[in-house]
Amino acid sequence: MTPAGPTLRIRWLGRTSYDDTLAVQHGLVERGRDDWLLLCEHHHVYTLGRRTDEANLLAGVATSGAAVVAVDRGGDVTYHGPGQLVGYPIRTLPTRNGRRVEDGGVVDTRAWVADIEQLLIDVLVRLGLTDVGRVPGCPGVWVAPESPRPRKVAAIGVRISRGRSMHGFALNVDPDMDMFSNIVPCGISNRPVTSLAAEGVDVDMHRVVDVVAELAAQRWAWGARERADVVWRHRSEDLSAFTRGEGPGAPVAPDAHGVGSSPSTPVPVALGRSGDATARRRRRLDEAGVGEGVPIAERKPDWLRAPVVMGEPYRDLRRQFRDLDLVTVCEEAGCPNIYDCWADGTATFMINGERCTRACGFCLVDTRHPEPPDPAEPDRVARAVDQLGLRFAVVTAVARDDLHDGGAAQFAATIAAIRQRTPGVSVEVLIPDCKGDPEALQVIFDAAPEVLNHNIETVARLQRAVRPSASYTRSLAVLARAKQSGLTTKSGIIVGMGETDDEVVAALADLAGVGVDIVTIGQYLRPTTNHLPVARWVPPETFGGYARVGAELGIGHVESSPLTRSSYHARQAADRVVPVTIGS
Repeated sequence: MTPAGPTLRIRWLGRTSYDDTLAVQHGLVERGRDDWLLLCEHHHVYTLGRRTDEANLLAGVATSGAAVVAVDRGGDVTYHGPGQLVGYPIRTLPTRNGRRVEDGGVVDTRAWVADIEQLLIDVLVRLGLTDVGRVPGCPGVWVAPESPRPRKVAAIGVRISRGRSMHGFALNVDPDMDMFSNIVPCGISNRPVTSLAAEGVDVDMHRVVDVVAELAAQRWAWGARERADVVWRHRSEDLSAFTRGEGPGAPVAPDAHGVGSSPSTPVPVALGRSGDATARRRRRLDEAGVGEGVPIAERKPDWLRAPVVMGEPYRDLRRQFRDLDLVTVCEEAGCPNIYDCWADGTATFMINGERCTRACGFCLVDTRHPEPPDPAEPDRVARAVDQLGLRFAVVTAVARDDLHDGGAAQFAATIAAIRQRTPGVSVEVLIPDCKGDPEALQVIFDAAPEVLNHNIETVARLQRAVRPSASYTRSLAVLARAKQSGLTTKSGIIVGMGETDDEVVAALADLAGVGVDIVTIGQYLRPTTNHLPVARWVPPETFGGYARVGAELGIGHVESSPLTRSSYHARQAADRVVPVTIGS
């Protein structure tokens, strides 16, 4: 489980937003110690390199439905979309004279472009397209390069920053070729664009990715290599939330030893009007390779039994929350640490109401139609922080995809209200992804919380099974953007949902790569029979191993134990971390 030396980390990210993937690239270039190869398809987008001539954007761009994004790579305009494999090698490149870049070493950009070209040539030959090669003066890979009219099958555009590469290549597997008619691809008007499908090569994306990953590892892996994939599906229902249409489910009730323990006898599953949601959840788990899990009747191990301590501090906090009409995630999410934290005078406030627009497979929060945000809510939270005498306040929220800003303004207002009423209080916010909207996220970043937390929740392979309305890439992008804004960043992983230990290490590496300072890791506990099953009980010594690996990867603090949750020991974790600032 311990990483050794430089590692090439290959990631199949599925279909992603161009903006999200670009943010992840910037994070990995600026923060990552290892090398990455990000592989994905994009939603329809035209990207403009630094040398783009606006005349190369034709009239059809405006009505194509594709986004248009100016980027910091070389080259002219190009198109990305479904059916095209896009690859972003994030690597520390060798220099011409062997010196480090900071000591005067210079990277040979042309040699790097040629290296990518050769990789793609080798890939295409392996896939059965043999008449491929280079055209002098025209970067990329061409079909029939010696003929009077060669056809471009792969475009290349790169940038090198402080010796680290970003951007990369786009290989046309079977995209909508009509989208290229809206531009002059790469500014070359007299040579057409083609694809594997157009050249008669019948191959699916999965096969192409496998070949690219294999040959890239042979070519670029200086040390260890590993790969992690999101599930290979692109149907619309795979990105839809779970519903509780099968009924609320029977709670996996506490026993005499603590919170959230499995009952000693099986509990019947309430299916309500149909079993469709249960069937969809099971299909997603099957696609991710997750079995039936721990039997519902199996008792939890002793290390997962949190003591019930309902003393006066706990009861006093509960009364104050009720008096102020406030919601805590401690109660809404059924946190096993509620007695411990409340007895210690610590709680996590939940804003933007108590109803979430997403229904993740692990979460107990209410998923009925949400009500409008309460404008008085920030002041009530601020009064509670003041009355409780807190030095460190944690504020989280449900996902509010129904709001234009995803609920960002309420976070900023709450931070401001706390600081106005109680100067000197540190604030940690645990935010949703705000639909990846950079402007909405910046509203929260500009409020300058002491800690910005956004949970990745699980490993790449399980994202669609566990939180189908979210995205692994988008979560990394949120954290990368927050770090770019100079914030201390934090994220969390829940284990026991079907992941392997190696996949947890891969997720930790990705979090470290985008500069995350604090990570929490805890055991999944099934809230009801209609939530995801527990795949395994993870022993305490394994959690200790996660913490050691996180430290080796450069994460400032890893809070890792069976009962750890996102806000557990939040103040202590923040105190232990000295965040790395941009440019250091």
